Amino acid sequence: MFVLEPAYFARPDGAGAVPHRIQFMLESLQELEANLKALGSDLLVVHGPAVRALPELVARYGATEIFAIASCEPAGRARDARLAERLGVPLTLCGHETLIEPGTLRNAAGGAFQVYTPFARAALARLELPVLIGAPRRLPPSPAKPERLGVSIPSLSALGIAHNASLQVGGERAGMLRLKAFLAEHGSQYPEDRNRMDLPGTSRLSADLHFGTLSVRQILAGARDALAETAPDAWERYRAELLWREFSHHTLFDRPSVLELPFRSDFEGFPWHRDERGWRAWTEGRTGYPVVDAAARQLLREGFVHNRARMIAASFLTKHLAISYRRGEAHYLQWLTDGDPAQNNMGWQWCAGSGCDAQPYFRIFNPVTQGERFDPDGDYVRRYVPELANLPKSAIHAPWKADPEVLRRASFRLGVDYPRPVIDHDEARQRFLLIASEHLSAKRTARSKLAPRKPTRKPSTRAPRREM
Repeated sequence: MFVLEPAYFARPDGAGAVPHRIQFMLESLQELEANLKALGSDLLVVHGPAVRALPELVARYGATEIFAIASCEPAGRARDARLAERLGVPLTLCGHETLIEPGTLRNAAGGAFQVYTPFARAALARLELPVLIGAPRRLPPSPAKPERLGVSIPSLSALGIAHNASLQVGGERAGMLRLKAFLAEHGSQYPEDRNRMDLPGTSRLSADLHFGTLSVRQILAGARDALAETAPDAWERYRAELLWREFSHHTLFDRPSVLELPFRSDFEGFPWHRDERGWRAWTEGRTGYPVVDAAARQLLREGFVHNRARMIAASFLTKHLAISYRRGEAHYLQWLTDGDPAQNNMGWQWCAGSGCDAQPYFRIFNPVTQGERFDPDGDYVRRYVPELANLPKSAIHAPWKADPEVLRRASFRLGVDYPRPVIDHDEARQRFLLIASEHLSAKRTARSKLAPRKPTRKPSTRAPRREM
């Protein structure tokens, strides 16, 4: 059964606000429905909200138990708690979308981990490598219905969304093809290629993980079988990245407030700028920094951004432009196909310096040197910023520094065909360092004033004891 939540399917602007996610999800539902029918069963699709629809269906069918996957997200957990109260039958949550149940890994003091490395060590000590079993060849038929209770899976056109051919295809079959292709063609080179924006060096399975078309156990088992013996370094690196995903979900489970507040309390009240010109340039891919602009356009076109490009773009927004990470986080959540709140929030707060195990605030990516290192020939930039396609690699990451003759030979007009930088890197860096250091220093001072003082001891009038 699948419940169409009103937030996306009952409001005129609901689905259209997250079109990439909706397209992937509907394709996945259509495939799931076809697969269940082929096995002799069916998919019941109903209008939500779930807290109203499920109790009605329990009563109609005489169901004795409801099974679902538990959620790490605050809204999902609140929904399940309300459901458990209203169903009248047991609600059994069958594990999580994680390898280890959130809330069960604790540090030596009994609290949640705040640093990835000790979390990963604890997770590896608890991790049981999954043994996969085959899918059933037949399923019991759905119970007879005296009347049609469900609805058809909505179409994109009915929701007012145009099909985007640049998005990944949804569904289990497409996800399995992605996993197998990655492991066979690129998996062994993962440690070297995962940061290269110009190479297909990552698995591209984030949407499959978010929607459950593939499970994290399935992916971990596949990587182990393909890489553990032939490419152990790649296996360990890929497993570490899955544990980073694990870390983000466990953090959200333990600290749901991170979706509203900085993880680090000293970033509360940070004096972010309201730079609307810079914001528009960043979202549209017109900042004048080619890698930053390529990331912006890849997001809008494909619903995906390479992880290295995400870090560069997020660092630029929060530190070059001093615009709040929450605006960037919301923008990415709108356009990403995976749209995973735990992953998205962890990444944005990490880049801003406000998050769990975050990079320090004074680490500010230089988009030019990052591009030269991780897109050395400029292929990533050329793919998404075609107005720079004729520039040689020596000029493509900083066209404003190029020799005018080089630009002339490429028939390129700086400031006409492509904008000049919206801000100078060195000036932006110094500005942010000043803003951040002043804010954090004021926070430390305020904390020290509020801290309880230790009582001072009165000086003793007794003669000091002499050591023998």
